[in-house]
Amino acid sequence: MLSTFSTVLPIFALIFAGWLARRIGVLGAHATTELNRFVVWLALPALLFDVIAHTHGADIWQPGFIAVFGLSSVLVFALTLLIRLRGARPLADAAIDGLNAGYANTGFMGFPLALVAIGRETLAPTVIATIITVCAIFAVAIVLIEAGLQAEKRPGPLAAKVCRSLARNPLLVAPAVAALFPLSGLSVPDAGESFLKLLGGAASPCALVALGLFLAQKQEKAAAGADITALLVGFKLVLHPLVTWVLAVFVFQLPPLLTHTAVLLAALPTGTGPFMLAEFYRREAQVTSRVILTSTIISILTVSAYLAFVTPASS
Repeated sequence: MLSTFSTVLPIFALIFAGWLARRIGVLGAHATTELNRFVVWLALPALLFDVIAHTHGADIWQPGFIAVFGLSSVLVFALTLLIRLRGARPLADAAIDGLNAGYANTGFMGFPLALVAIGRETLAPTVIATIITVCAIFAVAIVLIEAGLQAEKRPGPLAAKVCRSLARNPLLVAPAVAALFPLSGLSVPDAGESFLKLLGGAASPCALVALGLFLAQKQEKAAAGADITALLVGFKLVLHPLVTWVLAVFVFQLPPLLTHTAVLLAALPTGTGPFMLAEFYRREAQVTSRVILTSTIISILTVSAYLAFVTPASS
């Protein structure tokens, strides 16, 4: 419990800092949008570039783990997407809701928590889970959002418009360019390394501050907001790790260490990615902000309970 709380405490502190800065007038009404644009256009692309450019195939080529974590995230994402589309939710908003349910906070919480709870042998699997989450799942959501925002209905012109939009999206361009480094055997120059570390390091804290700024704004309560939030939080904290466990144990038969790591990472709360996209594309972000905050709070109990139940049996 203490290790989990100590890991999530900085998250709450950063959200509170943004909330307080807005409440006392240090940052104005446009700060949320501008800070989020900084994250989406500069900080997060630098972080993604840094992660992909330093990825070595031999270290992360664990097909079983990739299949388990990737499939579980995609299944939860797809199920949420279908449910929200059946409820007459626009495709762009339904895709963001899919991220709310399937986008684990592996980057900000995964590394310290897995290190404390299991050990250094979780480093490579956590890198894999982070790449799957912030690159693959994120990319699928962006494609769906772009498709949902296009007015063109004919398949050919629609595909062309979506492709042009994707080609200008920094969250897709950055990892695509970065992949050239491990594929070619080249390394990032020292000056570039420092640049990426400095800029990429600002992504998570700035996104959390932007979330706090958004929460400080006066918002009208949506009638179905509580039900939707409960559904998405339940999918994230219960369904996602449950599907991961079933795939790891009964389908791919991963060894205990990889199974434990995959389930722990899937049990993490929703990361800030969905909020970044909601703000960037100017979609409704109230549900997303509540899901991130609520799932982070409740995860202190759910993750601690999981660790208390599983760790003694796996040691």
